[in-house]
Amino acid sequence: MSADHPTLPPVRLRADAELARDALAAPLLADAARLARWAGPDTRVDAGGDLVDEQLPAAAGALGLTADEEGELRAGDAWRLAVDTGLVEVEDGEPAGGAGEEDVPGRAGPGENLALLTGGSPRDVLALWLDGFDTVFADAVAPVLDDLIGEDGEIDVDALDWDPEAEAEFLEGVLGNLYLLTVSEGGAGEGPVPLPALAASMVVPDDMGEPTDDVLEQVSDAMMRLDEQFRLLEPIGLVEYQPLDEALMVEEGEEPAVSVDDEDVTRYGMVRLTPLGLYGVRARMLEAGVDAPAVGDLADKGADALLDGIAGYPEAAAREETAVWLAGRDALGAARELLHAARGSDAGSPLRRLHCQQTLSLVGPEAEPAVREVLDDAELGGLARVWLAERGAADVPAPPESMIFWLAIDTIAAQLDAEGDLEELQELIEGLTGRHGGFFEAAWRVEHPATAEVLEAMGRLHRDKGAAKEARKAAFKARSRSGA
Repeated sequence: MSADHPTLPPVRLRADAELARDALAAPLLADAARLARWAGPDTRVDAGGDLVDEQLPAAAGALGLTADEEGELRAGDAWRLAVDTGLVEVEDGEPAGGAGEEDVPGRAGPGENLALLTGGSPRDVLALWLDGFDTVFADAVAPVLDDLIGEDGEIDVDALDWDPEAEAEFLEGVLGNLYLLTVSEGGAGEGPVPLPALAASMVVPDDMGEPTDDVLEQVSDAMMRLDEQFRLLEPIGLVEYQPLDEALMVEEGEEPAVSVDDEDVTRYGMVRLTPLGLYGVRARMLEAGVDAPAVGDLADKGADALLDGIAGYPEAAAREETAVWLAGRDALGAARELLHAARGSDAGSPLRRLHCQQTLSLVGPEAEPAVREVLDDAELGGLARVWLAERGAADVPAPPESMIFWLAIDTIAAQLDAEGDLEELQELIEGLTGRHGGFFEAAWRVEHPATAEVLEAMGRLHRDKGAAKEARKAAFKARSRSGA
């Protein structure tokens, strides 16, 4: 019965204008813009487009920083982002031609994209920010060259054990897990996630009980790497990060211990995606072909797309999506469109009808003519009566017995497909069988494509052993009748 559901729950994104303001306020992009405005005819760059060493103190000063190592490093990072995002245009220098010769420095100045920061649309700003995110992501998965410098000051290439694809896949996975924790009902929400838990989510197998010492060591290694990466990702506005307390590495040795209690877990690093970070991670997921819906995606689509699209949404998100879809639509026309889309005998149709009924509950009394039009419809007549009864409508005809049992099967099929709360489903099943004497004798005769599957499920879920046995017998009869 199950239909294809989205891989991830829908995310609630802020408006483009708000996200664009967040992007412009991201420290690294703001610094890059300042340096783009600072760059002029006398700004010299090396053959790779980086500022020459002699320019770094002035660049740091342009950012209001002291011309020390930290200030110059920050200026260098901002400059590289400005070049990579087109905020700065570089006229390349020439590398040295031979031994003893020096590189010929190039020149740099403001690039075409600088105007987008003040004159472009929010989408333009966000596209530029995404380019910056890509640049910082690449830096975050690059090897730490300081670890490769030998005693002679040269880079030891043989010590470079780096798999770029594996590194990128690991960080993508971490950001994906952080995204899922943020958007899932019952997940982290807007709260921060402890770094040990995030590292463990990538290292510890799902079926492992007590982690082994080897696995704990891998978690420690992952924490150290993530600490470095989140420090790089924070300035672009992707995350808010409380770094790992460096004192722990002194207390515990070279790496922090993984087993921590609730009182000191914050010392091991805490991270959360910002609203801009949710936008950025989702954009990368979409580019990679991941189904990562956002609330409002279905607003301009038809009722069939709405009912199919929200099939895998959590209840609150589905309600929000349908409210957005209904906004601005004529209530009567929307009701007719929803009822038409709810018809069908395919595997996903019971859940479509359930969502149609829930969506109609948000529609006002203007929808009543459309609902009354389907009172005699075998598939929709039951839900139409429920809608009218809930609104206290007059002259609601009593349903025939066949419609009562068809609606019961259809409702349970939808709930099974929705994979909701087990106890609620058991209460629904037991309530139906308790209200209707001889339920199973009538139910196996129902002409519904999911009858046998529903009765089998009732046999598994009903907590009364006698009723469960009746359900299994009825399921056998239903299968025999249909020849399945």
